[in-house]
Amino acid sequence: MAASSASREPFTQGVSAVLNSWPVLQIAVDNGFGGVYGQQKADWLVDVVQQYFHDNADLQQYEVEDFISQLMDQEFDTVVDDGSLPQVSKQLIQMFSQWKQGALQQLSHTVQSLTQKKTQRAKVTAPPTESDQESDEETQMECEASSPSVSKQTDHPPPPPPSQDEEDGWTVVRKKK
Repeated sequence: MAASSASREPFTQGVSAVLNSWPVLQIAVDNGFGGVYGQQKADWLVDVVQQYFHDNADLQQYEVEDFISQLMDQEFDTVVDDGSLPQVSKQLIQMFSQWKQGALQQLSHTVQSLTQKKTQRAKVTAPPTESDQESDEETQMECEASSPSVSKQTDHPPPPPPSQDEEDGWTVVRKKK
């Protein structure tokens, strides 16, 4: 058993390199989509994917895509729709093929290049929240209040006249003909 797990190690490293350099998984882990155990789930994902290849003969790309997509949805509440899943699946299939054929030198080179790419992690910045916008408005209002007496008039458009449908604050919606 130890010999078989040792011989699987190059492919496992390849799966780890592919998945850990995948921006979708990086974002999911970094932003807590998998909960507090997101990194452990990412490590588990590597083991499950490599085992999936060993348990199933002649996997097709769509099968690998479906499997990874399902795992990402279940474990990270993430739907992968950025078009990267086919690329990841194709890389994994190529690496498994290299491993089966004994092209370990080529597999090792691919793993090294992916590991170097991993250092360039994807960064996600959150859009400003409502509280951020409110504090900006408060700051702006404070600045306007403390500025020298400069009269500032803002023209607000007049409110639209009430339509015939509005009675006592209710709007009657009618079907167009």
